[in-house]
Amino acid sequence: MKFVAFERAKQGTGASRRLRITGRTPGIVYGGTGEPSLIELDHNALWHAIKKEAFHASVLEMELGGKTQKVLLRDLQMHPFKQLIQHVDFQRVDAKTRLTMKVPLHYSGEEESPAVKAENCLVNHVLTELSISCLPKDLPEFIAVDLTGLKKGSSLHVKDITLPKGVKFVAKGGLDNPVLVSVSAVSEEAEADAAAAAAAAAAAPVDPKAAQAAAAKEAKAGAKADAAKPAAKK
Repeated sequence: MKFVAFERAKQGTGASRRLRITGRTPGIVYGGTGEPSLIELDHNALWHAIKKEAFHASVLEMELGGKTQKVLLRDLQMHPFKQLIQHVDFQRVDAKTRLTMKVPLHYSGEEESPAVKAENCLVNHVLTELSISCLPKDLPEFIAVDLTGLKKGSSLHVKDITLPKGVKFVAKGGLDNPVLVSVSAVSEEAEADAAAAAAAAAAAPVDPKAAQAAAAKEAKAGAKADAAKPAAKK
């Protein structure tokens, strides 16, 4: 994915504020063998770019000063309530250096799994992204996870899936094999009780005498309330 950046000469809070007024977003690119460079980007183009999944989880090609360099999006600073990107950070990519990234997980096949199709279970996506380590050339935009084999009472862990070639999972928080997907059974007794109660309520005959007595009681209560009100002055 490609985008265009421009060199930024001025820095500081005031300069950045004036830049945003003109429809530009201040940023910085760092890392690699070069010095950090101040940059600016067209805000509208950047706003549309960040809505694409690939912009967050793939190696990007940034055109700056007539040259193209490979970078990764590292940070976005958003306005607290406005649709405004206040600052953006990119990191240069070295082809020979492993990088660590969070990559989205794309689940598929759960509707065809025995857990859902035959056993009426619920499939819970515990994780939606995975921290991985790899060389830039091996970085996947996403990791596909097939759920067609899920069964009642089962769960899917990181070690149960096959990662793309050259990709390694990065454990965090002491969890070297976290749960990706869990399967929970819907209580059959609860479903049966709810269905039975609904059916009984729909089929119950209306007692005319009971309905008449309830209406009379309501009318009597209304009459007492009217009698309790003070008489209107003439």
